Amino acid sequence: MMTTLNNTHMPLVLIGGTLCNRRLWQPIVDQLALSAAICVEPTGATTAEQVSQRLRSELPPRFLLAGFSLGAIVALQMIADAPERIAGLALLSVNPLADRPENATPRREAVRAAREQGLANWLSASLWPKYVAPSRLHDRELHAVICQMAEECGPDVLATQTEIAISRGDNREALAAATCPIIIINGLHDPICTPHYHQLAAESAPQATSVTLTQAGHFTVLEAPDEVAIPLRQWIQECLHATE
Repeated sequence: MMTTLNNTHMPLVLIGGTLCNRRLWQPIVDQLALSAAICVEPTGATTAEQVSQRLRSELPPRFLLAGFSLGAIVALQMIADAPERIAGLALLSVNPLADRPENATPRREAVRAAREQGLANWLSASLWPKYVAPSRLHDRELHAVICQMAEECGPDVLATQTEIAISRGDNREALAAATCPIIIINGLHDPICTPHYHQLAAESAPQATSVTLTQAGHFTVLEAPDEVAIPLRQWIQECLHATE
């Protein structure tokens, strides 16, 4: 049995992606064997800055921070806003760039389509082929979990999270200035947060550990929890050692 890491004084904060909830992180949390983990969602606001402000008002004075996809965008905003609060940063399936202006209209049209078609139907038709590696396209269990999370979140959450994605900034300078341990993890078969975006993030933080999962797509956390948990646990140990 894996020894539990005592990080009660430095909890791990996990920020999920669009239409994700704590189900996203559960397979990894089980394997990390930590004394303190907090799952949060980027909701209740329409910009990354607002979400960052809300979370910082609710979280402990200092913590480890991991974000997946949209959660990674919020995590980058948080390291820009309050680097002194963050003892370690993990970015999973990240795009560190600002969104392109021409993306705003199709993003908002997608929200309308999701309301009309139902989240699970819309996701299955438009996003599922982009979410996982080709080898997992027929994985019914994985598909069911992702659709279940989407339906539990609901269309209003999709609408606000879409605005966060549209209005996000480029926080590569803050990433470059960060002094805490950093790890960046991506899937080789990710057409959303592509290997190119992963490389841009890694180039902005040359001190970071960079990991590419060769069998995963966008949903690294659910596709390959074993392969994600191992480097994440090593990163957490590094963070805790650095704060001793």
